[in-house]
Amino acid sequence: MTRHTIEAGGRPRTYTVVGPRDGADARALYLIFHGSRQTGAKHRAFTGGAFDAPAERGSAVVVYPDGHKGNWNDARRSSAFPARLENVDDVAFTRALIGELTVSHRIDPGRVFAVGYSNGGQMVMRLAHEAPELIAGAAVIAATMPAPEDFLLAGAPPVPMPVLLVHGTKDPIIRYEGGRPSWWVRTVFKVGGQSLSMPRTAAYFAARNGITAEPVSTTLPHRPGSTGRTTVERTEHRQEGRPPVVLYTVHGGGHTIPGPAKGPAVIGRTNQDVSTADLVAGFFEDVRRRPEPVRNRAADSAGPTPRTS
Repeated sequence: MTRHTIEAGGRPRTYTVVGPRDGADARALYLIFHGSRQTGAKHRAFTGGAFDAPAERGSAVVVYPDGHKGNWNDARRSSAFPARLENVDDVAFTRALIGELTVSHRIDPGRVFAVGYSNGGQMVMRLAHEAPELIAGAAVIAATMPAPEDFLLAGAPPVPMPVLLVHGTKDPIIRYEGGRPSWWVRTVFKVGGQSLSMPRTAAYFAARNGITAEPVSTTLPHRPGSTGRTTVERTEHRQEGRPPVVLYTVHGGGHTIPGPAKGPAVIGRTNQDVSTADLVAGFFEDVRRRPEPVRNRAADSAGPTPRTS
């Protein structure tokens, strides 16, 4: 594990890499975007290093970028933290990271997957709309799609891509049912505006992928020894020839990442029947085995740049 600095968007930016330079050629790249008031290192500790597994197996390089003063400049109109107020170019940072790692670690730029938690999940949704040519898939944890009137990229043309979503129904920060954040969330995290519910978020991405088939839901079994206080339901939006959208609803779960590392009690319960890191890796590996129809991602991705007013 090594920490690096790169110039991007006129600023020095930092990131931590898990995976050796001298590994196999054409490895996948996992970009792990942390939540509000975290750093890449803090998020890695928060998840117990679970997302490192593909790097440890030698199949991927895993990178934990650092946001500006603890945040990412997402595309929510009402965000008011420094990264947004200073209009930090996190898309340029992502682009520079991918370019650097393509050379230094010989990653396959066609197998870059963005994974984000909370504010990091919002950043992943920005990438999916503003720079979809950069990523082959998106995983969004504990974040819902902003309502069109509160999303700076609402006019971006759809570019289909596989999307995995994970959210707890008892999330006290980003409500599963959507709507406006509570007053304390607006005050502490400097966010606002309306958002879609998580099921509507999944339907939104399914529609962008051209999926018209009805979703199919399955309740997953408890792990042996589980307390049973939370339950995971998988809802799949799938259609032949279309990239899938899969939602894992954690009934009773909080603003947490299901897996071996429990979050603080104040943000709700952490489900341990599943490992989000394993779900993400399995989802993207399955997508790679069953590739979507070939298209020119760069040509498809021309869209508006977010406005800051």
